[in-house]
Amino acid sequence: MFFRQLFDADSSSYTYLIADPVSGQAALIDSVYEQASRDTRLMQELGFSLKYLLETHVHADHVTAASILRQAFPAAQIALAAAAGAECADILLADNQVLQLGELVIKVIATPGHTDGCLSYYVPAGQLVMTGDALFIRGCGRTDFQQGDPGQLYDSVTGKLFRLPDQTAVYPGHNYCGFTASSICEEKCFNPRLAGKSREEFISIMNGLKLAPPKHLERAVPANLRCGELVAGN
Repeated sequence: MFFRQLFDADSSSYTYLIADPVSGQAALIDSVYEQASRDTRLMQELGFSLKYLLETHVHADHVTAASILRQAFPAAQIALAAAAGAECADILLADNQVLQLGELVIKVIATPGHTDGCLSYYVPAGQLVMTGDALFIRGCGRTDFQQGDPGQLYDSVTGKLFRLPDQTAVYPGHNYCGFTASSICEEKCFNPRLAGKSREEFISIMNGLKLAPPKHLERAVPANLRCGELVAGN
């Protein structure tokens, strides 16, 4: 398995490239509009065939590069959760759905709570999971807008992600403190919002965060509901 973590400094967002080296089929998870040329060049240099443009959710802090990357790789299919409400997608994903990259399997795990349409992508062969904004390193995605529900997020993380093998590597959608990866075991033990916390305690923590809106909110959400297609003025 080929795996690469890529970073966008403006939004502190991670993009992930996963590929099956034998077939050459690849998937990009959570691409960023401003990094489309970087990702296009990398795919071409490595000689991979882009099969899937996967999104963990409809982002509020950056615009996806899915539409512009599909212009460069016409065979690629854009995939989001059916619950995300993005009718532009080629594939509407559901919980437990399986995607194939050659012999490589990516399992779709519905992890709503940050948004209705949040997904995590689990790769058993690599013992890793891309958790989007459901689970961060020592944190989690906010739940105060865009269908956020702290109780639902608690259920998603503790009932699904925390039931993956302890050694599973956790690769989040963002990090703001310089960390790149964690593990299920680490987050179960050390995540201050979740470790040893009841559902009620977690809900109280999340409802008390009082965070400022994401700086690209008004631009990002409408564009991402169109799979990254920008309109005049944006």
